[in-house]
Amino acid sequence: MSREFPDQPLIGVGAVIVEDDRVLLIRRGQQPLLGEWSLPGGVLECGEALREAVAREVREETSLSVEVAEMLGVYERIIRSEDGRTRYHYVLVDYLCRPMAGALNAATDAVEAAWFSRNELPPLKLPADTIEVVLKGLDRAKR
Repeated sequence: MSREFPDQPLIGVGAVIVEDDRVLLIRRGQQPLLGEWSLPGGVLECGEALREAVAREVREETSLSVEVAEMLGVYERIIRSEDGRTRYHYVLVDYLCRPMAGALNAATDAVEAAWFSRNELPPLKLPADTIEVVLKGLDRAKR
């Protein structure tokens, strides 16, 4: 199924990776959101469990192995074309994660990866639902 102008929504997963009160974000190297900061993640593959997909996507995009903890929320990302058609439609399931092993290295469709504190998030102009889930993850990780 095509990701651009799909016939139905795609299921995506995202990782809110928290360490030392900082969250890991990637700069996207592909559409949608080319060049923007985002959570590591991607599309669920057929036959793959959600948590497996989170761990795989994190490994592919950051070279890190993570412990996938609790689900933080389900979000929707709908991006329309100039003529109003649905260009991208994802249902995103985001999980709190903790890094376990590996050295951070942006790879596959991530062109950059970096750690950000809560105070460094506003200038990134993340979507409101991404800020919401990141702050939720930072708060839950303190427990």
